[in-house]
Amino acid sequence: MGCHGLPVVTAILTGDTAQTDSLYPIDADLVDDQARTVLEDMQVAAIKVGLVGSVENVTVIAEIAADYPDQPLVLDPVHTELDEQTPDAEDLLTAIQELLLPQASLLVISAVELARMSASGDEAQISEDLSASVMSVIDSGCEHVLVTGTTSEAGEIENQLFGPSGLMKKYVWPRIPGTHCGAGSTLSAAIAALLANGMEMADAVLEAQEYTHATLRHSQQLGMGKRVPDRFFWAKESAEPAKDQPFQSESTPSYDQ
Repeated sequence: MGCHGLPVVTAILTGDTAQTDSLYPIDADLVDDQARTVLEDMQVAAIKVGLVGSVENVTVIAEIAADYPDQPLVLDPVHTELDEQTPDAEDLLTAIQELLLPQASLLVISAVELARMSASGDEAQISEDLSASVMSVIDSGCEHVLVTGTTSEAGEIENQLFGPSGLMKKYVWPRIPGTHCGAGSTLSAAIAALLANGMEMADAVLEAQEYTHATLRHSQQLGMGKRVPDRFFWAKESAEPAKDQPFQSESTPSYDQ
């Protein structure tokens, strides 16, 4: 996407394409050292926060983000399957809400994860009143929210982008068969890269979804579990175009998580 990624390790995971078995958070001081060393060496144009690993790491990341307020901050920290393995899962979610959400340019979150973040925690209630739940997040200071993984009436996958004034756009893709690992991370990283290149939020969200959906259409069964997105599909000159090309109607397209 035209950027050079500078990763900061926040946790070590053990697992495979089927599941993650264990999560080992990195010490918060080491997370701080990694990030500040990179930030002092290079001019970073955007920050993407994924799995944070611990409450202490959230505190450190929030302090770093506060020192670089002009950089877009894409937040994709809620991973239900992984977070539930941490003994302080509820405290972790609270820390994210209180320390990172107010600084975020964009929160990328699934409808299921949004239910965990809401006061009720009721997924069915979230589905019925999605806008109200999202706006409560925006009221906390987060500028935009992209809700992924809802199902449209026709059975496609639907994503929705919200801003300070409410719903901005709906994106719809045909459902891709199978399950995939890394789709959400691909999406949030692609959005961060496009924002780093100066693209406006709505345009970055759309283009990143188009790219992510293409990686899923070209995904590979490398292990015995979930399929793996092919992020370099475009570099394979011999690759045949996928048959299920995305469509675009009055609403713009999105990806399937």
